[in-house]
Amino acid sequence: MKRTNLVLDEETLKQTLLISQKKTYSDAVMTAMKEYIRLNEFSQIFQFQGTGIWSGTLSEMREDSTGIKKTKSKKKSNK
Repeated sequence: MKRTNLVLDEETLKQTLLISQKKTYSDAVMTAMKEYIRLNEFSQIFQFQGTGIWSGTLSEMREDSTGIKKTKSKKKSNK
């Protein structure tokens, strides 16, 4: 781990601690940074939209690994 000194807004730090439910400022800030990275990586997935990078079919992807095709169950109507 790298040890560093940061100048942080006290109210923002308190909110982060409260929301994250962590016991220390370090844990709260680490959680916030990891979440920021996760959200940033997730948002970058949209740059691949429409590029044709994936060539599978959705129906094949939805089949389970046993090779048994999933079927929709029909609801019986009470008439």
